[in-house]
Amino acid sequence: MSAGPDSPAVTPVVIRLKLSLLRNGLRQSGGRRAAYVVSAIVALLFAALQLLGLIALRGHAHADAVAVIATAALALGWTVMPLFAPGGDETLDPTRLVMLPLRPRPLVRALLAASLVGIGPLFTLLLLTGCAVSVAHGPAASVTAVVAVAVALLACVALARAVAAANVRLLNSRKGRDLAVLSGLAIAIGAQLVNFAVQRLGSASALTQLAPAADVVRWVPPASAVGAVQSVSDGSYGVAAAQLALSAVFLALALTVWSRTLTRLMTSPDASTLQAAEPASRGRGRGPADRSGAARLLPSGRTGTVMERSLRYVWRDPKTKGAWGAALAIGLIVPVFNALRDTGSVYFSCFAAGMIGMQMYNQYGQDGSAFWMVAATVASPRDAYVELRGRAFALLLVILPYAVLVTSLTAGLLGDWPKLPEVLGLSFALLGAMLATGAWASALFPYSIPQDSHRNVAAGQQGLAWISVFGGMAAAAVLCSPVIALTIWLNVTGSPWTWLLLPVGTAYGALVAWLSLRLAAPRTASRLPEILAAVSKG
Repeated sequence: MSAGPDSPAVTPVVIRLKLSLLRNGLRQSGGRRAAYVVSAIVALLFAALQLLGLIALRGHAHADAVAVIATAALALGWTVMPLFAPGGDETLDPTRLVMLPLRPRPLVRALLAASLVGIGPLFTLLLLTGCAVSVAHGPAASVTAVVAVAVALLACVALARAVAAANVRLLNSRKGRDLAVLSGLAIAIGAQLVNFAVQRLGSASALTQLAPAADVVRWVPPASAVGAVQSVSDGSYGVAAAQLALSAVFLALALTVWSRTLTRLMTSPDASTLQAAEPASRGRGRGPADRSGAARLLPSGRTGTVMERSLRYVWRDPKTKGAWGAALAIGLIVPVFNALRDTGSVYFSCFAAGMIGMQMYNQYGQDGSAFWMVAATVASPRDAYVELRGRAFALLLVILPYAVLVTSLTAGLLGDWPKLPEVLGLSFALLGAMLATGAWASALFPYSIPQDSHRNVAAGQQGLAWISVFGGMAAAAVLCSPVIALTIWLNVTGSPWTWLLLPVGTAYGALVAWLSLRLAAPRTASRLPEILAAVSKG
């Protein structure tokens, strides 16, 4: 499969390889086939609706602004998606082909053609077609639209490939998986920002707000290709030629960078194949029980050790880090964004305590098969209680200042500082209730979290996960109901003593958490074999 003149063309072979990878992946399970079909139908229906909507904008005064900004958004999505989901396409990793006798230039052509096969390129083609049609008026503009769509689509794909090739070794490392987790959080936060901006724009009922941004974006490739269609419709042929040429140069530059990156990947050794010389003194002078940095501030004994271990899992394990990051982000986004829209309440900040409190559920599943080392040190209900207490303290170390921060920020945005004490008290009571139910849920309904797949629950344990999380949340609501009832009664009667909810809620949350940990410890100690078997599955 060399790239010489007497060898078969590389492009058809790589396209067949792409189709084979897709076909073999769908053969693995019926669930995967169903998910692919459903996602394809949903994506194409959404693209078709967007296409019709863009065509309906044809003739609108601000159709050009929407078209160029939509094209820029598509290009941005193609640029960053390889960083968010590096495992979504096996052919994104060119290091799999380094042992084959392929030259970079024919390989670039082949991979570019293969990249045009799939739901993503078809989705992009439909949206780009709608953007071009919405601003094309006249035969000359229609011909330009055909060229512009082709250039913009190739530019998006080439840009994505160049980014993926430049970061492929990073994305295949643990740091790369961490980057994907953090990038997923960026998507969640960015989606909320876009949602907030769209709502503000809709409330203003003024697409004219897009005009200043569109004037700049129409000269940014590949959006400049769609801008060229509008320029031809306006009769500005010189401007259109410059805009189209800008996109063509951008495409050529992306292909050049991609080709050079492929050359470097196929000719330079991977750092993982080189033996790094470890300093002889590394690891000396420190015993396994010694602590450094902020860890020295933790309590001594088993409690501090459990806290340090739990916090290290949060920082180092990609799945745990992703769960914590999502909880922290969503717990902040919901109250703050509602406050910015003037539709929120200070009570929405209790969402922050609830999101972090959910991390108490399935505590042992986060350890995975390594839980056997923890189980080996639990010889009595006392050991189980100290283990549970250390894990709860690790949560409190984060959630207490976080809840104060989110509640204070929400109260400040709404200008409702008098409710700060009672909302903090309610948040602390809710947190205590979730720590209490989480200890029981972890002992009674443990489940495994696979580390080598995108799933968060092992096959066959989905029911356990639902019972653990949603059953625990329902029980937490019941446990917290006395404080909720007291809050409602004090506000309905107009009592000036609502500030008492802070000490009352704090004491109540601490009491139910302590009592539940005490009661759950004997059950945890007696169920260690069952817990170990459940969390080691998959």
